[in-house]
Amino acid sequence: MKWKGRRKSSNVEDRRGMSSGKKLIGGGGLIGIIILLISVFGGETGQTLAPILDQITQSSSSNTQNLTQRELSAEEIELGDFVSTVFADTDDIWNKIFRENGMNYEEPGMVLFTGDVATACGNATSASGPFYCPGDKKVYMDLDFFNELETRFGAEGGDFAMAYVIAHEVGHHVQTLLGTSAKVRQMQSKMSQKEANKMTVKQELQADFYAGVWAYYMKQHLEEGDIDEALSAANAVGDDAIQKRVQGHVTPDSFTHGTSRQRKEWFMKGYKSGDISLGNTFEGEL
Repeated sequence: MKWKGRRKSSNVEDRRGMSSGKKLIGGGGLIGIIILLISVFGGETGQTLAPILDQITQSSSSNTQNLTQRELSAEEIELGDFVSTVFADTDDIWNKIFRENGMNYEEPGMVLFTGDVATACGNATSASGPFYCPGDKKVYMDLDFFNELETRFGAEGGDFAMAYVIAHEVGHHVQTLLGTSAKVRQMQSKMSQKEANKMTVKQELQADFYAGVWAYYMKQHLEEGDIDEALSAANAVGDDAIQKRVQGHVTPDSFTHGTSRQRKEWFMKGYKSGDISLGNTFEGEL
């Protein structure tokens, strides 16, 4: 991806190298809710994502005392610059799309962290993977995740794999602004675990579609192999791929993000069309 020399976002807070020394709980995100996935692999019943989100959104996250900080390496600084540039690209493109549809886009924030972080959606660790918090409208990312995406989940890696992850999380912000997320939570509160999971899958696939729409508008900055990197990442974090790797078999009723095939297909639908009106993964349910 061609990114050097372009505008960086002013909405990125870099907390990398800072540590509170506290032991925090995991949250949810792109592969996220990986802890939740593991908990339901065996068919156990539990809470839907709706009440979980409602509970953590109400929790306090202001405790930041006893922080220690280390100096970032040159590689870490460059990676932060890349992420900030991609985040600025998402702002530019979604501002354009919203404006063309008669709406105003509220730009999200991003927090880069190491190890653990306090958010308006509760405390989280890097085990959560990248995630979006609707409580403060921020994307949270421990950038060490991208090494894990290659080593643990088998993705090809590359900078556009990272860009896809960022664009996916920003897709959740778009859903928040459009009211989609609130409608999903309301519907899930009246559903069984199985049906609520299906709604979550549809929400995640729409975020993949929105990531593809963003990539459509980024074509002038793409290089050969970039889309393949995004597809490799989408393939690696499909529910079926993760479940096969973790437990050796697939439990479709516990899916919360969609299969590898579904994630790739919806990303490509957005990438080929660039038309947000084609991203109704809910098939008229909302």
